[in-house]
Amino acid sequence: MYPFPQTIAPAVRTHIDAQTAFLNDMSKSMFSSFQQMCDLNIQLVQTMLEETTLAGRQVLSADRQSELLSAATARTQPAADKLRAYQQHIARLAADAQVELARVTEQHVQNTSRTARALADEVARDASEQTERGLRAQQETARQFSDPFMRAGDGAAQPQSAGGSQSTQMGQQASGQQQGSQPQRAATH
Repeated sequence: MYPFPQTIAPAVRTHIDAQTAFLNDMSKSMFSSFQQMCDLNIQLVQTMLEETTLAGRQVLSADRQSELLSAATARTQPAADKLRAYQQHIARLAADAQVELARVTEQHVQNTSRTARALADEVARDASEQTERGLRAQQETARQFSDPFMRAGDGAAQPQSAGGSQSTQMGQQASGQQQGSQPQRAATH
């Protein structure tokens, strides 16, 4: 009833295995990049907390207002440098992730394409075989409908047309009426 067999064909299994390997390697690569990004964010937060703590100590230990302003401005430049370094790390991580994803794709694309072609060829071959079987079945059905009174007993076909027996019966009735002396017989079939 289904157009494809219930068992998994070897081409399907091979293609699924190739796709699974490709997706697993892509997932590992993306997870590694995400993990590096999280580590970088944790490092940034730790550094910023340390800087904030040092700045807070200097502000609290300042006796005069001029010391307070100089302590705040002294911590501004290192914080800006650290943010700039963070942006560079993010750009490097993004570039590395892109290179890794391209490498994984290049590594798997040939095998995945080959298995996809093999699967498509097998599906096309199965479809053409099933189409041929269906066409033969339709032709046999059409042949049986065109000659419904074929006998299958001895292999010899003896066609009997329904219209021919009616015309023979009508011809016998007409000849019986003309002669008048012969009794009319009803033909039974």
